[in-house]
Amino acid sequence: MNHEFYMARALQLAERGRWSTSPNPRVGCVIVSEQGEIVGEGWHQKAGEPHAEVHALRMAGDLARGATAYVTLEPCSHHGRTPPCAEGLINAGVTRVVGACSDLNPLVAGRGYQLLRDAGIDVMTPCLEAQAQELNRGFMQRMRTGMPRVRLKLAHSLDGRTAMACGESQWITGPQARADVQRLRAQSCAIITGAGSVQTDNPSMTVRPAETGITLEERLWRQPLRVVIDGQQRLSGDEKLFSLPGPVLLAVSDARRNRVQRDAALGEFSVWQGPLNPAGKLNLTALLAELGRRGCNDVLVETGAHLAGAFVKAGLVDELVLYCAPTLLGSDARPLLTLGLQQMNEQIRWHWHDVRMVGGDLRMMLRR
Repeated sequence: MNHEFYMARALQLAERGRWSTSPNPRVGCVIVSEQGEIVGEGWHQKAGEPHAEVHALRMAGDLARGATAYVTLEPCSHHGRTPPCAEGLINAGVTRVVGACSDLNPLVAGRGYQLLRDAGIDVMTPCLEAQAQELNRGFMQRMRTGMPRVRLKLAHSLDGRTAMACGESQWITGPQARADVQRLRAQSCAIITGAGSVQTDNPSMTVRPAETGITLEERLWRQPLRVVIDGQQRLSGDEKLFSLPGPVLLAVSDARRNRVQRDAALGEFSVWQGPLNPAGKLNLTALLAELGRRGCNDVLVETGAHLAGAFVKAGLVDELVLYCAPTLLGSDARPLLTLGLQQMNEQIRWHWHDVRMVGGDLRMMLRR
């Protein structure tokens, strides 16, 4: 059999869960008969609901007996909100399982494959491992380190400016780039901003589904957690984001001084009191660790130059997402990042990951 062909199809299915599976990973499964015919397909659609293998086995029915299952992530071996998928494959009578990569979740971590082998099932792995890991980059990082993957999104002019000196910034980029940002938000577990950005822009920080282009089948079923860093207790609670439905986490250094209140009918609202770093600012590493504990795989940072620079300088940004508009704002406009570097040996070098046009703007993705 052409294992890569069938695994590529399983990865296409897993991709459909990009918007809806967190905190779980995105997983696809394909069941192939001995004659090479696809008899079952499935993908994990939402946390707490059946996993990809369950959907594929239901579609295959009795045809799963003697078949090969292609799974983009090691089948789970533990009882959670759903039964173990490894047991489901065993009970269905498949004779071979081809896995893309191992699950780093300590509750699985090799046990799924071993359960299959102990049942006499032929296990082949890895297959298209790099592609499978890329699909779940944030989940894998959280399982490995306890910290989510952090993307920093910035929109800027050709001369590296993000807003006029007065703070005016709408709009530097075009509608296609802004829609692309909506898709970035939709696949993120949390969006982080600072109190200064909230006071300047009064953003909603929500995903606007109509602008994402996500199909009904892949529809967005939850808003990301909106995280506002307000170490100096500047916000009053009258800001727009506090009057909108969806979860909000206010990160402060002294919860006793918090003035923000929120109607319980609008959804989850919590205050997290974090430690300070040596500079007397809220410790960003501790905040990300807290988000990891809350099950956040992917975090998007959308904020001003000072907080964005603090994330970069602390080495907490895994990926830069830069939208460059073909315009000039001038030397008096606000800079992209505030880093305070003085010497060439202090420069922070990145590596190109993806560069493409989005409408009339250039989108650049870079990694450390």
